[in-house]
Amino acid sequence: MSDTPVRPGRPSVRRLPQLPPAVRGLSPASALRLSPPSDTWFKPALSVVVASAVPHLALLAVGRLDLVVYSMAGSLCALYGHGLPYARRARALAGVVLGMVAGLAVSLVTASLTGSTAVLVAVGALLAAVQKVLCDATRIGPPAHVIFTFVSSAALFAPQRLDQIPGHLALTLGAGAFAWLVALAPALVRREGPERRAVARALEAAAVCAADPGPRSGNAADPGPRNGSAADPGPRNRRAAAAAVHAAWRCLLASGRPTPVRRSLERLVVQAEAAFVAPGPGAGAADPDRLRAWAALTRGRGPVPTPASAPGTADELYGIDAERTALRAREARRTSRRALLRRIGPGSPLLPVAVRTLFGCALAGYLCAALGVGRPYWAIVTAASLCQANLTLSWNRALQRTLGNLLGVLVFAAVLPVSRISPLALVCCCLFFGFAAEALITRNYWLGSVAVTPMALLVLEFGGTHPAGELIGDRVLDTVLGAAAGFLAATLVTNRRAAGRVERALAATDRARAAAERTGADPADRDRARRTLTASLVELREAGDTAAGEWWQRALPEQRLLAAERAGHRTLAATAPRRGPTAHAPSIGAE
Repeated sequence: MSDTPVRPGRPSVRRLPQLPPAVRGLSPASALRLSPPSDTWFKPALSVVVASAVPHLALLAVGRLDLVVYSMAGSLCALYGHGLPYARRARALAGVVLGMVAGLAVSLVTASLTGSTAVLVAVGALLAAVQKVLCDATRIGPPAHVIFTFVSSAALFAPQRLDQIPGHLALTLGAGAFAWLVALAPALVRREGPERRAVARALEAAAVCAADPGPRSGNAADPGPRNGSAADPGPRNRRAAAAAVHAAWRCLLASGRPTPVRRSLERLVVQAEAAFVAPGPGAGAADPDRLRAWAALTRGRGPVPTPASAPGTADELYGIDAERTALRAREARRTSRRALLRRIGPGSPLLPVAVRTLFGCALAGYLCAALGVGRPYWAIVTAASLCQANLTLSWNRALQRTLGNLLGVLVFAAVLPVSRISPLALVCCCLFFGFAAEALITRNYWLGSVAVTPMALLVLEFGGTHPAGELIGDRVLDTVLGAAAGFLAATLVTNRRAAGRVERALAATDRARAAAERTGADPADRDRARRTLTASLVELREAGDTAAGEWWQRALPEQRLLAAERAGHRTLAATAPRRGPTAHAPSIGAE
């Protein structure tokens, strides 16, 4: 393909081959395949153990382990927000704690007013749908809505009196406040830790892209086929680098006031961006080894590397200070609130997923109740966890959840005698499985479920012993019925708005590309426009992949999507500042 001059307007649409969607196919092998562990798996694992251990041991000391279910609701809030900078994390976790208390309050009041299983299941399904929409709209997670649904659904089927509710909610709020402190405590030691990790990921992704940019077809920024291939990983590498750079900029924008470390991190992201927008050979080509070396130094505890400033850039700002100030303005906050309301309003693309959740959870709960299962909330939680953005992801989660739960009941049967040695042994077993769940779930959801299942079953032991056979039988039946109901809901309630999201993403990408082409010589305006274009390309990719996994909807505009993505990458390359060679080692200047 020959070079095409960059010009404003919509990209020309050529006859491009129709390619298979990125997420289509119901493959058990891909659903169960293990991934490398997350680079921060130990952070939520250690946080939830510390946040749970103190309330658990305090209740053990006063002989009230029957109240663990309420303290655990607050302790589980420590699982959230570990990818956010601490300033944003403080606000997000406060919202998580308040949301957890609100959902629990609705469940406890309902349980105290009625014993009707039909009403309890209906309220549980409605809460699950609301929690799903709010978590998706605010993009809080992982673990997103599943923890909220687990807590609120379990509370619905626990005996409750109105006069007990204030004390139980106070216990949850206190444990949640302690979890908030635990999650923010690392800021005292390394206040730029989340930003450093985000920038290190961007540098690592850029290094992969620079090492293997794929075959050139006369245009170094052409992302090639939409899905790439095993023989040509270049387009896939560029998309991964674009997403990582976008995530790094978002983290830096939300990080608070500038510091010397954050200034150096901004310059490193500029270098990572340069490596993926024009990764072809040349005098200023990025060195993958140097990018990896910067990533290692950035991820470590020492000083952040400070690369030499690039010609034609704003040495100190790169436009980010003006953008950060604009985001904090009152009008920007109002715009953000309006955007959030649109994401949860009547025309939201999240509405079909909410209907799936409501229908699947209600069906699962009523099926279990009809079969005489004493704890239908397990089926409600299973169905809620299956309701994903499209049918392919729901199928994957159904396989993962079913396999993980079935293996988990075997683990529970083996560890139950140990947990009954003493109350302290029970507490230690729960803490161990809480840590194991977070350590394993980043490899694959089914592997984490192997640890989550015995922990959820052991929580029942705090209120008194139960026959092991009854617990195992109920859990197996609830898992099967919940998975079947959840997948049936995903099949029957299709997300036909996914294609509309693609159309909106295409229009936003066209506008962002035209704006980037119109920017003048001011580095701040240029860099801000380029970040907007990168964000629109990431959203376009996410929208396309989501729509590709849905089984019944109008045809996707594959050719337009391909053309818009290619044109966007060409614009990023054409508007990139011309950088000279940077082969020399960076200075180490940010302490």
